[in-house]
This record gives sequence, structure tokens and C-alpha cells, in this order.
Amino acid sequence: MPEGDAVYRTAAKLRDALDGRVLTRSDFRVPRYATADLSGRTVLTTMSRGKHLLTRVEGDLTVHTHLRMDGSWRIVPPGRRPPPGDQVRLILANAEWQAMGVKLGMVDLVKTAEEDRVVGHLGPDLLGADWDPQEVVRRLRADPARTIGEALLDQRNLAGIGTIYRAETLFLRGVWPWREVGEIEDLDGLVSLAQRLLDANKDHAATVTTGDRRPGNQTWVYGRAGRPCRRCGTRINRGEMGAQPQERLILWCDGCQPR
Repeated sequence: MPEGDAVYRTAAKLRDALDGRVLTRSDFRVPRYATADLSGRTVLTTMSRGKHLLTRVEGDLTVHTHLRMDGSWRIVPPGRRPPPGDQVRLILANAEWQAMGVKLGMVDLVKTAEEDRVVGHLGPDLLGADWDPQEVVRRLRADPARTIGEALLDQRNLAGIGTIYRAETLFLRGVWPWREVGEIEDLDGLVSLAQRLLDANKDHAATVTTGDRRPGNQTWVYGRAGRPCRRCGTRINRGEMGAQPQERLILWCDGCQPR
């Protein structure tokens, strides 16, 4: 599932193509909004909120989308047909560009004043203006018996982190994923590191947590199951935790993240 930094970049791509332009076409290919028509309205902006996207249109309307595991937004010239087999669920087009939402996991049309209906449950956004590390720590500590690995992926605690940044953050802080939240003294440092990692990667596609952008050298543990740890040489473990199938993957080093 795309994480907060990837969704942040997607929002920027949609802003470049749609902001300030009048829609000449809107095509909602979901039954609930099959008759909705936004043509003739100006797109105001698109914002990311954790892993969610909010495209605001004049007339107090917001198009809410979520990429889930395989979704994406593609920007192409107007009138271009999608490749055969693409599951296009939404098209927003103007005179210059056409944004095609492919395999979107969520598509909603809500009043802009009521956006909380779709994103109000989220915690502070790691890349948003509402980022508040103290509030995140407060939310995490509210359930001290929960494993830190599960708590970090709960978007109600902090919005935007996924399996990549969970693994990398816990490795860099030397925290075993199954340690209970209440056992972790420096939650502030852990949370702040997660935010810094996403912020450092928000403007480029490759996820780099090691500081080395060369292919194969970009991460500490993610994507390196079975290989030796870059720090101590211990074999990197791969396992599962949590209830959501798409977010169960966890990687860690027993040498650097002791139980």
C-alpha cells in the first residue's frame, strides 16, 4: 500500500494537472455516484491526508479517494483511452489534462465542510500542517499493552506510516516490533524519527533511509529478508503481525532490535 510520502507526491501531481482549471468531464465509475457530474466546476486543490486524497471542487464538494494496495492516479492528455484491462474508477478531465483513478480502493463525494466524515478518524498527519508529535505519543500511550508494531500502523494514532517506514523506524531506534508500547521510554524520539524519514522522502520516488541512494543500498531491513544486517551481520527476519493482510509484513534484525 502506498505510504504517506507517495500519497503526498500523488496530491502534488493532481494539483499540477487540475488546480484552477474547469472540469470538462467527470466520470464516476462506482454505482453510488454514477449520476454525479462535476463538469463546469473549477478544481480548487488536492490535499493528502495520511494515505487519503481530498480533491476540493467549487460548490463545497470534495472528491475523496484512497489508493489501497494497487490504486494510482495517472495524468494523460484529454481523450486518451486507458490501456485494456485497466480498472478506471474515476476520471476528472479539463481542457489540458485527464486524471484517471485506476483501481482506487475508495471513491466518495462529500461536502467539503463535512470532510471529517471520511478522514476525521485519522490521527495527526506525518506530512501535514496538523502534525503534533505530543498528540501522537498521547494516543499511543492510551493503549500501553499494544505492540508498537501494530500501534504505529493504526492510522488513528498517526496518519501516513506503512510497512516500509514502520520497519525502518523500529530498526533505527533498536526496538523489537512486538515490544509493548508501555515498555518504550522514548516514544517521542521514535515518533519524531518516523516523521523525519517520511519528510526526507516526500519529494522523490525512491525510499531512502540509509542515506545511500544507490540501488540495493537504500534501506536497512525492508526488502532485505534473509540477508545480513548492514550493521551487525545478523540475518534479517521476515514475519507477520496485525490483522490487516496488506499490512502484516514486518522485517527486523534480532541483533539490533533485541527482545
